[in-house]
Amino acid sequence: MLSLYRPGNGILHRLPAGPKMLVLAVAAIALAGLPTVAWTAAVCAGAVLLAYVGSGVGMRELGRQVWGLRWIIAVTALGQLIFLGPEPALANTARVTAALLVAALLPLTTRVDDMLDALERGLGPLRRIGMDAERAALLLAVTITTIPVLARLAAEVREAQRARGIRPSLRAGLVPFLVLSLRHADQLGEALAARGVR
Repeated sequence: MLSLYRPGNGILHRLPAGPKMLVLAVAAIALAGLPTVAWTAAVCAGAVLLAYVGSGVGMRELGRQVWGLRWIIAVTALGQLIFLGPEPALANTARVTAALLVAALLPLTTRVDDMLDALERGLGPLRRIGMDAERAALLLAVTITTIPVLARLAAEVREAQRARGIRPSLRAGLVPFLVLSLRHADQLGEALAARGVR
């Protein structure tokens, strides 16, 4: 399984996977729940900077993550600006961006195996009602790690278009992106099948 994990010795790297998931989930929900006022953007920016610097991931990785989210940021800001006005657009875009950036810290600071183990332990009590905790944990871990992988594949398609002198566009990049995504899905399926997951 592809991993986005970046080795380090920051606070989040040292924190066990289960508590880390809870801390990051609470932080993302808290940021998403801030009021729709202009100062929310400053709070979100400060929280994200503190999270990336304090976690040991660093500003370069923050820049990569923001760059990967640029289209989500642009579409969110534009839609909010058209329908709600400048202040709500600023606040809502900041909240969405901050929540996504904080959530991205999980796969960056946690090995997939550790994430799976923590999810299995957390979902363990649901076995009593017939849920397969191992499969549910695997599904959640695959989902968490696949979203950033798809963002990276989209960036690779755009870089390839630029290298060929083609202006990056959604229409020109859709087919190569789908091919790369399906190839990734095949590789992921083969890796899971090799581990006995059906």
